[in-house]
Amino acid sequence: MTKEYQPLHHKYRPKSFDALVGQEAIATTLKQALKTEKIAPAYLFSGPRGTGKTSSARILARSLNCLKSNSPTTQPCGVCELCKGISSGTALDVIEIDAASNTGVDNIRELIERSKYAPVQARWKVYVIDECHMLSTAAFNALLKTLEEPPSQVIFILATTDPQRVIPTILSRCQRFDFRRIPLNALKNHLKMIASSENIEIEDSAIHLISERAQGGLRDAESMLDQLSLLEGPIKSIKVLDLLGAIPEKELSQIVYGLIENDPIKILKKTRELLNLGREPLAILQGLVTVLRDLVFICCAPDRPDISNIPEELKETLKPLAKATELENLIDWQSKLKGTEYQLRNSLQPRLWLEVILIGLLSKDRKNSLSKVKNNDIQLSKNTLSTKEPEISKSSNHRETITTSPTADVQTIKSEDYQGENLEELWNQILGSLELPSTKMLLSQQAKLIKVNSKQAIIVVAENWIGMVESRKTLLERAIASALGESRELIIQSQKNNSFEQENVKVNTNTNTNTNTNTKNNRDSEKMTYESQSSKQEYSIKITEKDISSRRNDVLLDKSEKSTNKTNYDEIKSEKVNGSEAQKLADFFNGKVLDPEN
Repeated sequence: MTKEYQPLHHKYRPKSFDALVGQEAIATTLKQALKTEKIAPAYLFSGPRGTGKTSSARILARSLNCLKSNSPTTQPCGVCELCKGISSGTALDVIEIDAASNTGVDNIRELIERSKYAPVQARWKVYVIDECHMLSTAAFNALLKTLEEPPSQVIFILATTDPQRVIPTILSRCQRFDFRRIPLNALKNHLKMIASSENIEIEDSAIHLISERAQGGLRDAESMLDQLSLLEGPIKSIKVLDLLGAIPEKELSQIVYGLIENDPIKILKKTRELLNLGREPLAILQGLVTVLRDLVFICCAPDRPDISNIPEELKETLKPLAKATELENLIDWQSKLKGTEYQLRNSLQPRLWLEVILIGLLSKDRKNSLSKVKNNDIQLSKNTLSTKEPEISKSSNHRETITTSPTADVQTIKSEDYQGENLEELWNQILGSLELPSTKMLLSQQAKLIKVNSKQAIIVVAENWIGMVESRKTLLERAIASALGESRELIIQSQKNNSFEQENVKVNTNTNTNTNTNTKNNRDSEKMTYESQSSKQEYSIKITEKDISSRRNDVLLDKSEKSTNKTNYDEIKSEKVNGSEAQKLADFFNGKVLDPEN
């Protein structure tokens, strides 16, 4: 029969306080308490995972109850029945409770009732409550009196990784021991001892990398070593990187070279290569931050390896990088990368944002040079296009025709207008800035952007939906400001029978008396036409005073006709309109494309 396999973190769990790794202060205090037999009724062990909290609780229980000693001892034998039972979790008088699955007050009441009975085998009855911060407030309150005055020969040991969630009244009744992260050198020495005992062929650089990735957690380090021991030796650092999904420093140094040289092409090319190899964007970002941190240490303390803890082979790779840049640049890159890890972890497009973040690290000189090139290209395109000054011509019916020419510069919108396809692109960008899907769908189907200048943004909306769009005017103005970089006055026009009615029309015309007399009965001037010439990309807007006066007369005539109707037709029509509007809303939110004419 084959021997049962034991993971390394079980096999090498410390059996005494002397074997506790990296917690010398706590071990010394607890040993002194055992020697003087000053045993507290309750202890609180807090600290990160894998630092020895549960192991210390078991060591304390064995030290109190070892059968080979008639009193508490600092060196439990580990071979008596009670020591073995405590190590395996089968001892009747040492009860370990997982608070994550026993959170209620009923569980604590049952524990309190059992604590009143005397120990069966041991001298002390020990209750170990792991992850005690998961207990409810009522459960904590039920435990208060028992913790303060427990029955004779009963000890409570509470362990937690989040002591802030333990209520203060519990903290005040316990002796608190804060377990720190295990130092890097202590981790390395412990892993070397295990590798030697288990005949694992592993290089020192690989052990150093494992110790760094464990971040002070002994259990994490032992688990990684246990997994790597399945590979064929000798185990090198590259195998550790492959197992952890981390990026080698030599690969990341190419990105750093791109930052130093202000070369976006090199940055994007190397990033894309790593992504195509299956590397995670978050791992690339974390590796880059680590390399920049090592470069800071090399620049600040090149002759103090005890401060940086950088392997010698990695130093040879990073020294040329440290000489090629300055400390101010490294600090600036680190400050820009602050908070990006959280952004990348919660992003739906981490690959995209990784590239954006890395390009954002380029220096201001590079950005200025890029903007100069861009401005030169824009100026060149302006000179090649044939532009015309605004022309004023008079048609046969003496209406003023204002002709404007669009400009080639779409980016500088402060003095020129968006035209043609640029309006559609800008409108899509504005819609993309809206947060509510319903508003976005409504505007995409029933509205259109027709003009943007330095002061105003004009949109046309189907007449039946003008009220609903007006109610969302504030949201739309914010989206326009977000897309353009500055605010614009939003003017909403209604669309009816392919004609546009502007709500606030401001006409500054200087017409003669003869012009007004010749424009009688000119009903065709009601329309505001947009005459587009594709070759010249020009728009013509025709407006006269007669158009405005005629439209006003129509509105007054409609009001007088409606006021003469004394029947209940208005009430019936109102109910029908409300019903049709509700049906339109239902169809709209169900995704149906609506007809703007209806």
